[in-house]
Amino acid sequence: SRREERPYCDTCEVFGHWTAESASDRVLCSCREDRGRSPQRDFHILFVPRRSLLCEQWLKEQGVLGSFIHREQYSLDLIPFDGDLLSMESESAFKECYLESDQTSLYHAAKGLMTLQALYGTIPQIFGKGDCARHVANMMIRMKREFPGSQNSIFPVFDTLLLLDRNVDLLTPLATQLTYEGLIDEIYGIQNTYVKLPPEKFAPKKQGEGGKDLPTEPKKLQLNSAEELYAEIRDKNFNAVGSVLSKKAKIISAAFEERHHAKTVGEIKQFVSQLPHMQAARSSLANHTSIAELIKDITTSEDFFDNLTVEQEFMSGIDTDKVNNYIEDCIAQKHPLIKILRLVCLQSVCNSGLKQKVLDHYKREILQTYGYEHILTLNNLEKAGLLKPQTSGRNNYPTIRKTLRLWMDDVNEQNPNDISYVYSGYAPLSVRLAQLLARPGWRSIEEVLKMLPGPHFEERQQLPTGLQKKRQHGENRVTLVFFLGGVTYAEIAALRFLSQMEDGGTEYIIATTKLINGTTWIKSLMEKLEPAPF
Repeated sequence: SRREERPYCDTCEVFGHWTAESASDRVLCSCREDRGRSPQRDFHILFVPRRSLLCEQWLKEQGVLGSFIHREQYSLDLIPFDGDLLSMESESAFKECYLESDQTSLYHAAKGLMTLQALYGTIPQIFGKGDCARHVANMMIRMKREFPGSQNSIFPVFDTLLLLDRNVDLLTPLATQLTYEGLIDEIYGIQNTYVKLPPEKFAPKKQGEGGKDLPTEPKKLQLNSAEELYAEIRDKNFNAVGSVLSKKAKIISAAFEERHHAKTVGEIKQFVSQLPHMQAARSSLANHTSIAELIKDITTSEDFFDNLTVEQEFMSGIDTDKVNNYIEDCIAQKHPLIKILRLVCLQSVCNSGLKQKVLDHYKREILQTYGYEHILTLNNLEKAGLLKPQTSGRNNYPTIRKTLRLWMDDVNEQNPNDISYVYSGYAPLSVRLAQLLARPGWRSIEEVLKMLPGPHFEERQQLPTGLQKKRQHGENRVTLVFFLGGVTYAEIAALRFLSQMEDGGTEYIIATTKLINGTTWIKSLMEKLEPAPF
């Protein structure tokens, strides 16, 4: 029959982050469009990441549930973004965990880790820091116990799993990232490895046309390690990027000059065979030169410098206990609210909370300038531990800073020898914890770990006989670091730096609930107070 000859599925509708209402509206619309068609289409529904009874009930009430031949779910727990990077892309994970006590994202993190172990072998050692880390580890252990068949005979790829709560290190995402990739994300925002950039810098320069017919659509570029040049510069401090681009320009120019020296047919054929790669390299260089120019326009501005100076003063422990003049001026000039919130939260974290009168002053200024509807946002920030009064009267940050060497005065941005290059002086606390776990171990920092939120723990998973790893001389250990609540590109760069260290002995793979920066992170905690409907 004609129906049997038709493809299995005519239309694919994926209901991921939609509400039941919007999903049913789409279905109703499609059903109406389908009336009168011959033959009629088949409908299938795929829920991502899980099937929702609430949504199915709503669809039933609307009378469209029966339109679906198949109702399935697709557990999209961890998405590979690069060779060493996995993300759940759960935007609300931090808010759910720390504000709403909702552990759904933690369950999906545990499920994702179980899937990884099914593919790459049981991870023998689990270390963790924080309440959410403890919950995920407990769920993994319970899942393994409830499904004994999940124990596989695959030789383990990972030696260690490190689970880190974002609230163990609230400071790092608040600071401005200073790596090339980090700054692209800070200024333009990277969405699922893509960035949209102002088009004017990418317009082809034709002689005599001046600024005629400049493109108006943003320039969309994909950013990942498949692009040779990007892989080389993404994790460098921005101040080290210019010299690399300059060197690349000379190499590419010299390669194109080779065509003048090609005399024989063989030499010409060889040059022609290399041409596509050379043209791709030249296009890549042009793109990243334009991006670097766009970033430089911002990083050389007075406002960027002043903001960075205040951040670095806070992180190095200067004037964290009083109202900051620069923040007051920014509020008076009505700078973007998120910028103000990042700075005030940074000051709070670097002082283990603010004195009550300082906190009250900032709150009053913010509400009077930006509107009283932001009182809910301030409440959320306080609940998350980002903006809080100093209750104990004691500031633990200086002890943590000194013991973990979080602030380095002499930073080599061109040829770094420490992870602190990613913030031009500040070493991400989260990455320092990963570094110290590998060598010499957390016992050396036991007292400092107690000052940080949540428990720290170690679990061992028994491997089947014959699967214990016998390490070859010089072979690196592989550690999976899972950030629960989000990770920044600067932290990723710092972990990659540790992986590349000759005497490091550890290769790092990164997983997270979401790729974040200070702006997207604070935004996820903001509440929109809608005006009354009268």
